[in-house]
Order: sequence, then C-alpha cells, then structure tokens
Amino acid sequence: MGTKTFGREWLRAPLRVGAITPSSARLARAISSGLSADTGPVVELGPGTGVITRAVLEQGVAPQDLAAIELGKNFATALRAKHPDIHVIEGDACRVGELVPFARGTVGQVICGLPLVSLPSSAVEQILTGSFELLAPDGAFRFFTYSLRCPVRSSMLMRLGLRSTKTSTTLRNLPPASVYELHRVF
Repeated sequence: MGTKTFGREWLRAPLRVGAITPSSARLARAISSGLSADTGPVVELGPGTGVITRAVLEQGVAPQDLAAIELGKNFATALRAKHPDIHVIEGDACRVGELVPFARGTVGQVICGLPLVSLPSSAVEQILTGSFELLAPDGAFRFFTYSLRCPVRSSMLMRLGLRSTKTSTTLRNLPPASVYELHRVF
C-alpha cells in the first residue's frame, strides 16, 4: 500500500483524503510517541495508507488492541491485507462510538488522521463526542494538522469540556504538520 493507492484515492476525493502526500514516517512517530503495550486499546481514525498504523504497532500496541476506521474502501482493503490482525472497520468516523469493538471508557488513545480543518463542525463534534465516550478518563484524542493553529474551535472545546495542547511540530513532512492532543478538563 503506498503512493499509487494514495494517488487514486486523492483523485477520487481530495477533500476527504485531506493531504497531498501520505504522512511521513517522522509525523507518524510524532503522533504515536508515548504509546505502548500498556496504553490499552487504541482507535485510529482515517488510517489511509497505514503509515501511522505501522508506527502505532511499532510502539508496542498489540494488533488486537488497535481498531482502524477508514471510510475509503480501497484504503480499508489495502490496510486489511497489510495488517490482518488489527480491527479494520470500513465506516464513517462520525459513528466511532458505534463501530469499534472496545467498551466505552477503556480506550487509551484515539489517533486521528482526518482533515478536521476541512470537515463540517457538526462532523468534528460527532467525532469528538464519540471518541471521548470511548476514552478512559485519562485518555487523549491526538491528531495532526497542517494549519498554524488548532483546527477545533475554542467554543467547541469549551462546550465539550476539552483542552488543547500542541505536542510537536514536524517540519520534515509535506506539508509541515503539528500534533495536538485533546484532554478532558477535570
């Protein structure tokens, strides 16, 4: 799975893919940093070509503890072939809470590769609400963006009781990207 699959999917739906190239290995390491076998279940939204999926597994997350939700049929098919032991779910991330095989309140991390900046705010709110229903109390929603600031509006963060923290910036990605984490405000 690589640039050919990415290119075909980008031509079909560039806004859904949301990037001009697959994520770099550096960005994948940045967004998966700190994960381990002890993290608990991990949910990946929009795995695309699986660059971040591979990095999550390299951090020690067991395949059976990883669920990847992918809307694109070709991406999902290729991801299943490459990682047959993970839960690959072809579906809409807005339904994350209904789709994953993990109990509510048990997920250690949700990693999002979706272009939040280009999604309607109602979709972003559904994704965040569903994700935080799945996350353990100390769990985090981690995502990357090409935007210069957090793409989740501060009014939405306040309404959902969340805070945003930028954790890193990867300049050696095309385009450069920043990683953010969202946590519950206790």
